[in-house]
This record gives sequence, structure tokens and C-alpha cells, in this order.
Amino acid sequence: MKQAEMDSAMLRRRFRTALQRRGHWQRHWQECYEFALPQRQESDVAFGGFGSTGGAGGNVGKKQFDRVFDATAPDAVEQLAASLLGEITPPSGGWFQMVPGDDVALADQADLTDKLARAGRIVQGHFERSNFAVEIHQAYLDLVTVGTACLRLEEDGPGAPSRFRFCAVPVRHLAFEERVDGTLDAVFRQLNLGIEDICEKWPDASIPGHITAAAEAETEKFAVIEAVLPDRSGAGGYDYVVFFANDPAANVAQDDVIAKGRFAVSPYIAFRWLKAPGEIYGRSPVMKALPDIKTANKVVELVLKNASIAVTGIWQADDDGILNPATVRLVPGSIIPKAVGSAGLTPLDAPGRFDVSDVVLADLRERIRRCLLTDRLGQVDAPRMTATEVLERAAENSRLLAATYSRLQAELIFPLMRRALHVLARSGELPDIPIDGKVVCLRHTAPMAQLSRKAEAGQTLDWLGRLASLGPDAMATIDMDKTVRWLAAQFGVPQDLLKPEMTPEDMAGIAGIVGEMMNAPEVAGKVAGEGGQ
Repeated sequence: MKQAEMDSAMLRRRFRTALQRRGHWQRHWQECYEFALPQRQESDVAFGGFGSTGGAGGNVGKKQFDRVFDATAPDAVEQLAASLLGEITPPSGGWFQMVPGDDVALADQADLTDKLARAGRIVQGHFERSNFAVEIHQAYLDLVTVGTACLRLEEDGPGAPSRFRFCAVPVRHLAFEERVDGTLDAVFRQLNLGIEDICEKWPDASIPGHITAAAEAETEKFAVIEAVLPDRSGAGGYDYVVFFANDPAANVAQDDVIAKGRFAVSPYIAFRWLKAPGEIYGRSPVMKALPDIKTANKVVELVLKNASIAVTGIWQADDDGILNPATVRLVPGSIIPKAVGSAGLTPLDAPGRFDVSDVVLADLRERIRRCLLTDRLGQVDAPRMTATEVLERAAENSRLLAATYSRLQAELIFPLMRRALHVLARSGELPDIPIDGKVVCLRHTAPMAQLSRKAEAGQTLDWLGRLASLGPDAMATIDMDKTVRWLAAQFGVPQDLLKPEMTPEDMAGIAGIVGEMMNAPEVAGKVAGEGGQ
């Protein structure tokens, strides 16, 4: 990056521009969090995340479900996030594999395969010992709710159980810039820190003297912007700059850059559910279902109000000077005085019934679950499904999630693995492994990646069933050994369960042995004798 771009004034201008682009989304995000993920919502003042409070959690610890009357959407969001965790990055592991690329010579592929398998086990071990499963689940919640999520992968110290330390950064604390190619890797993040925290996090931090000399410096929090920006000079990598936000509430001139650095691979992995043309931030399934979510919430609220009226009732009484409504208590055994000849306290009939709400609410809840894929990725109601039903379900899921899954592969899986391999290469546990598709290829082997393969296997099995109905002659045209091995690969069956495949050399050797045995004198004489008989 050029020196002019490293200037704090230039960085603040880029930062404010990124905030302006993000400002159009804040009200929409607030509604999504309010009705679908209430525990993440904050007040309108704090939700911006870049004010004097910085969105530091002014509502932390407060009840967040006061305005939520229907829990269909929050439940569906949690189910979809849990399904993504199990289908894309399962905690049990086995969701990635590194294999030799096309540029590797055939003679070297076997040795490279063993080395890559060992490297994959090392990487997987670090994932399992880290807080990856916890933080990626929080990121999935943001992804499902507001369509954009961000995960930070930092290098932990030598004494930690894992070299990986993850953090799901709330989207309200971030602002992004998008490259021309659509990559979302220019990140601005706000941190609210005191002077001691700043000095601890960046020991070589450059702090202006008038800030350190302030009497309240030990307790006052300052808005600090952490920027990770791609290098535009063509050298590759990312520039890391930390600077004070230009906050008028601080009443100080914050002009200096606190710290600078450089990353070969960005620690921030930002990913989206889907993206409309011309937009930077993603759109979520909650945004699509938000009208139904708000309507269902209002219907349940009205139902509860109607139920309270049905239980307690609405009453009227003559103003006869005897009955005092302020002292009336509608409890069993109560005696309500009234004047002679007065109607006393009489119930007021409700204008109508509210039974139609059941039909409306059932339809709304079904549409909400359908939009949030609860009926597709959630638990199957049928305890037993045939193989054909399982394959049909996999094929339908593959069609529904094809676009989203492809985006998650490009924006989450591959950047995450590049960053993880870079961290382990820096620590010396692994050599520098380039995932370029030529020398090393990265394969996503999670259950979600198997959907398309299972769909292809289902088509092949259907074809085999149709051939079987044509008789043995049709089945004789199939190379059954290759078919079985191909189906095993599509379903992810371990190769150890299959018999070793015979090479042409093996078959020729067996034929030679059989020929020698047949030409032996004792065998030849026995065969000749049997032929004479």
C-alpha cells in the first residue's frame, strides 16, 4: 500500500465511506435480530457499533424477548445454524481433504498423498482442540439472520492446546469494502479499549502524549479501528493498520496511527448467504421470511390479548352510587353489592370469535419453516426412510442449496483453510502448502458436499433398476466391478471395505500360473483320462 493510503486521514475517509454503505442495512438488521435472534439485538443507538459507545453492549444482560410473541423464527434460525454446522463443518471432523493436483507426476502422487493425509490430520487436530465449533456456530447464526458473517482466525501462543484461536465477530462491529472481483476482504473493525488495553495488545503502540497525560485515561475507553486492507501495489498480502476513530465525543485530536503490520493471509474470513448484484452485504433467509415472521408475531400478540379478554371479560355496571368498580375483585366467592332494582355488574359480550387466527397462524408458521429450510435440513419426521427416499431428499437439498453452498465454499471453506495452513506454516509444524489446484487440491468432504454425489448415485441406481427389468442380457453389458467401486466412491464408502482391484498385469500373471498348472504332466494326464471317459 502506498504511503498516502497509510495516512490516518485517508484511512478515516475510507472508513466513513464504508460506514455510509453499511448504514442502509442497519435498520433491516435490527428488525431481523429483533424477531429472529433477539439475544443478539441492541438498541438503535448502540447498534451502529461505531459511535462513542461503540455498540459495546448497552443492553447486555437485559431481557430481549419482550416484543417476541411467536418463537417459530428463533427456533428455526437455531435449527438452520445447527444444520449448517453439522452439514458443512461438522465438529467430528472429516470435512476437508487435500489431494495431489494435476501437475504432480504420476510417480510422485502416492508419496504426496501420504504426506498430505498426514498434514490433514495435523490440521484437523488443531481444529478439534480449538474453539472452532463454538465460534463457527455463532457465525452461522449471524449468517442465517442477517446474511453476512465474519470469523477471525488468530495464531495462539506456543503453550495453548491449539495454534488456532477463533472469534466470531458481530457484523454490527464491522464495515467492509468489496473488491472489483467481489472479494470481501477489506475489513474495518472497531474495538473499544482503554490505554492499558491498547498497550497490552500492541506493545509498540504509538500513543499521542495528550491522551496518555489525560487524568481519565486509565478509565476512559477509546474507539480504535482495526483495518485489514489488501495491498494494492501488486505485491500481495494485506496491510494491517490500527488507528483512533475520529470521535468528537472524546474532545481530543486523534490523528496518529497506533500500530502497523502486515499479513500474508487475512485473519478475517467474511462470508455471505447470497448477494444481490450491486450490493456488498449478503441477504439471509430471515430477510425473505421477515414479513411472515412479523405477521405471525402480531397474530400471536392479538390472540393473547383476545385470550386475556376471554378469561377476565369486559364488564359494565350502572352508576347507582352503590357499586364502586375500583373495589370490585373478580375472584371466586366474592360478593359484589348492588342497589335494589339495579342490573349490577353485567358482562359485555365480545364482538366476535378469533378462531380464524389458528388457520392463519398455521399457514404463516409453515411458510417461515420452509423459508428457513427447517423442513429440508431439519430432523426427518419419518423414523424409517427407504434408500430411494433418502436419495430423493438429498437431490432436492442439493438443488435448493446449490448457490448458497457454492458461495460458502468460495468465501468460507477455502479462505479458512488457507489461513489455517499459513498459521501452521509460521509455527513450523507444517511446510508451506499451496492450495492452488495444480500441486495441491482442497476437497470439501462434508455431508453437504456429498449431496450432489448422492444425487448422481441415485440416478445410476435408478438406471440399474430399469436395466434389471430388461433381463440378464441387458445386465451383462455392465462392468459390475467398476460400477460397484464408483457407487462406493459416491457414497463415501472406505476403500478398505472393497477387494483390491486387479490390474492387467495381475490378471496376466494369474493366467500364466493357470496355464503352467494345466500343462503339468499329472494334470494333463488326468484331463486326458477324463476326456477319454
